[in-house]
Amino acid sequence: MSTQTTRGSCLCGAVSYQIQGPYHFFQYCHCGRCRKASGSSNAANLMIPAANLTWLTGESLTKQYKLPAAERFSTRFCTQCGSRLPWTTPNGEFVIVPAGSLDEEPESLPQRHIYWGSRPHWCSTMDALPKFDEVQ
Repeated sequence: MSTQTTRGSCLCGAVSYQIQGPYHFFQYCHCGRCRKASGSSNAANLMIPAANLTWLTGESLTKQYKLPAAERFSTRFCTQCGSRLPWTTPNGEFVIVPAGSLDEEPESLPQRHIYWGSRPHWCSTMDALPKFDEVQ
C-alpha cells in the first residue's frame, strides 16, 4: 500500500492541504450530485482515511455543505474562490478529495467509473476527440 504524501490547494492559494496514502479508491463519479458540484460530466475523487488529511493553510476559509436529502454526499469549498476541496464523510471516517485540487500527481490512476448510467448524453470517453496541447 502506498503511503505517498501529496499536496493540494484551491485556485486562489489561500487554502492548502496535504494527504497521505493509502487511497481507498480513485474514481470518476457521474451521479447527478457530483455533476452539479463539479460543473462537469463527472467528479474525479480519491477517498482516504480522515486521519490522513492535514490542513496546511486556510482551513477557516472553507465551508462544507451537506445536502440535506443525501445520505453520503457533501462538498467543501474555498469561500474566497469557490474551488472544491476535500470534504469529510458524514460518519467522519473518510475524506473525499477532488483530484483536480491536487498540486501534485497522485501515485495511482482512476480505477473505475461509478453511476455510468447517469452520465449526460454529451459525455464521451474522449478517446476519439481531437487533442491539442493549447487552445486552438
